[in-house]
Amino acid sequence: MKSTPNIWFMQCQNPSCGLRFPLDLAQFKGAYCPRCGGELQPAVQALPQSPSPPASPHRTFPMLAILDNIRSAQNVGGIFRTADGADLQKLWLCGITPNPADNAQIAKTALGAEQTVPWEHAPSTVALVEKLKTQGVIILALEAAPGSTSLFSYTLPKADKTIALVVGSEPAGIDPAVLPLADATLNLPMAGSKGSLNVAVAFGIAVYFLRFDVWT
Repeated sequence: MKSTPNIWFMQCQNPSCGLRFPLDLAQFKGAYCPRCGGELQPAVQALPQSPSPPASPHRTFPMLAILDNIRSAQNVGGIFRTADGADLQKLWLCGITPNPADNAQIAKTALGAEQTVPWEHAPSTVALVEKLKTQGVIILALEAAPGSTSLFSYTLPKADKTIALVVGSEPAGIDPAVLPLADATLNLPMAGSKGSLNVAVAFGIAVYFLRFDVWT
């Protein structure tokens, strides 16, 4: 059985260093400051982590996500973890988006969510969106395109229908042929010098806003 980590924040005793960092006490014996090699002392125990709730066999929140040709396995893994936290029904991995069956790198950031969130591959995002629209799914595209609406001013037209959020790769964005099919194209306002966020970060903001603010 895997033991529960006993994490403490360690304090370097060298006054000219002062490095402070978390470490499992099981690894403390004989440990020295990784910065200066000085003596370490436990300062304070880390806050206990909330236990994971039992996995639900039936996901109830009517929201899907469509990943349009996202190349990075780390980003895909992060999206899996967010999808699990928000109780999304399913992830569609489209085009060249890597999947957990073929790419072990996804598990490094998904931390097991690749086993709890249902997923399926689709060769074409456009064809998938066209199919979902015939089933009455509301398609939301997260893209800073001309004429797009701020995510934070968006109101769902019907709260009793399934939502599908489409996100695209960072170099290319969402396939332009998808945007005319979307019920709304949403953007995240940017106040700095960059025009967009990392796709996994943007996905997390959008999903949690839609899940816990717009929907409720």
